[in-house]
Amino acid sequence: MNNSIVIMGVAGCGKSSLGAALARTLGIPLIEGDNFHSAASRSKMSQGIALTDADRDGWLDTLCEQLRAYPEGVVMTCSALKKVYRDRLRHAAPALRFAFLDISRNDAQVRVQARAKEHFFATTLVDSQFATLQDPTGEPGVLALDATEPLQHLTDQVATWMTKELT
Repeated sequence: MNNSIVIMGVAGCGKSSLGAALARTLGIPLIEGDNFHSAASRSKMSQGIALTDADRDGWLDTLCEQLRAYPEGVVMTCSALKKVYRDRLRHAAPALRFAFLDISRNDAQVRVQARAKEHFFATTLVDSQFATLQDPTGEPGVLALDATEPLQHLTDQVATWMTKELT
């Protein structure tokens, strides 16, 4: 059975931190979705220009390929802001689950600002992330989490949820 999960949410919610911790805990590979953005998309985001669906199209194709390359399971970080994006990923990996890191606009802004020197994502794009987000709460295979909880607590919650889902 596929044991794959996407850690999702807006910029600054903690996808990379939770993804890395969960991959270590579960002993499965981590795919950092940001690593697969095109140079053009990275440039747009660093200039504060929000990506369009067309900009995300090739990126989502690549992420789907990555999911299919790990049939035994993988932890992937991906904003997956729209339901159509999540459905596309689900099509690539049946039984794919999502951990949604829910965060306030203010907390996300503070976190994105704190990492501004190390990350290509412009702080001015936080508002566009919230405008694009279609809350996945209530969709099948989605666990909603408070992104401000301690990392170990979040990791334990997701690992427990995944284990229960498999039994």
